[in-house]
Amino acid sequence: MIALGLLIIAVGAFCQSSCYVPINKIRQWSWESYWLVQGIFAWLILPFLGALLAVPAGHSLLELYASDTKATLLTLLFGVLWGVGGLTYGLSMRYLGVALGQSIALGTCAGLGTILTPVFTGRAGSLTVPVIVGVVVTLCGIAVIGIAGGMKTKALSEEERKKAVKDFNFPLGIFVALLCGFMSACFSIGLGFGEGLNFGDATNPLFSTLPATLLVCAGGFLTNAVYCFYQNQKNQTWGDYGKTSLYLNNIVFCAIAGLLWYSQFFGLSLGKGFLTAAPVLLIFSWCILQALNVTFSNVWGIILREWKGVSRLTIAVLLVGLLILVVSIFLPYLL
Repeated sequence: MIALGLLIIAVGAFCQSSCYVPINKIRQWSWESYWLVQGIFAWLILPFLGALLAVPAGHSLLELYASDTKATLLTLLFGVLWGVGGLTYGLSMRYLGVALGQSIALGTCAGLGTILTPVFTGRAGSLTVPVIVGVVVTLCGIAVIGIAGGMKTKALSEEERKKAVKDFNFPLGIFVALLCGFMSACFSIGLGFGEGLNFGDATNPLFSTLPATLLVCAGGFLTNAVYCFYQNQKNQTWGDYGKTSLYLNNIVFCAIAGLLWYSQFFGLSLGKGFLTAAPVLLIFSWCILQALNVTFSNVWGIILREWKGVSRLTIAVLLVGLLILVVSIFLPYLL
């Protein structure tokens, strides 16, 4: 059952790491326009449908949220804070590319989310030695991948960097990715505060975290919507929404991107339902998800030829980093 749980989380991570691929198929829309539209699917529609799976017949989500307003508000608040991370996540991809951007952002998110969630929710005692060791090893893997990214940056000419990543900007990208990772950890904290937002035994354990996931996502949508509308006004890109001839193509790919992104948290909820026999993996599950996200994002980086032209040594360092991440997933359970 534990292997099945990890497999489900891995599938969700693979989907999330693939979510930026459909965005490349969107035509003649500015970043802020397509980011908002994909967010409607990723942070509102799909999380709402997922949360309904946790609601037994004769009950409603409003009833659930009203039953514990403190937990509801705290979960929503950390969703708003996570929204900054969700916003800068897209920017980190824009300035660093899929591989390096996701690696730095998700690595920071993995460590802080795993450590800070028990601390903020009053369960710091769950941070056992195996969990902390797992986090440290995960961050070591991220660091090695970051070194590979730095080697890649030094080896490529400015023209080659721009060809691989159109808006490549290493200093700005690093800052944005670190900010993204720090704020993205608020998603895990929000889930921690909303852990009890379900109908107890009447809710299938596989879906028990999905109502909290909806709240965090909704809070993040508010943050992103405000920023995207600001950018629409600043850049005078309101006309994007009037290009009706592009609706079929762009909305379909936005919906696919949103579905792939949400799959990580749907998979996390289902996967945790199979990890109850291994409490240490339950605590470490957030770090597992992010480690897998980083692993698969770098696989996509290779597929998208973002590492084309680098030396064999750089590729070797990258592969070592990925191997460390894979080991970190199982390490806490083995200790």
